[in-house]
Amino acid sequence: MEKTLNIKYREYASVAELGAGDAELMRRAVAATEGAYAPYSGFRVGAAVRLADGSVVTGSNQENAAYPSGLCAERTAVFAASAQRPDMRDYEALAIAGRNGGGELCEASPCGACRQVLLEYEQHQGHPLRVLCLLEGGAVREVGSVADLVPFSFAL
Repeated sequence: MEKTLNIKYREYASVAELGAGDAELMRRAVAATEGAYAPYSGFRVGAAVRLADGSVVTGSNQENAAYPSGLCAERTAVFAASAQRPDMRDYEALAIAGRNGGGELCEASPCGACRQVLLEYEQHQGHPLRVLCLLEGGAVREVGSVADLVPFSFAL
């Protein structure tokens, strides 16, 4: 039996088309790229997660010569939020931005490991975690739930 899988998402031509809160979250993700340590790939990624109380925690990718000992920006942000605010493990949205080796903004999207981690946080909190990804040319893709990024996932 053949089946079809559809994933709903939105694309915005620019950050300016987002609501004020999401636009600020993306600006925070872009700013977080400056804290990346990426001497091997040159690909700097920043992430910003907004908690239910409106506070924002950022993270950036941290590479290491003993690959895969580094950590992606998305996991850095949610792990920091969880560690700093164990009372507030309720996430509304995550914004992700990338910079290429030349320093220009470029597309960034969560890797498979990050998708699985984000999905567990989403499942634990019992409601969707929206993901905003900066695209080439400054456009933005919004996915309404991490589950849409991991359609055949597993849970404990």
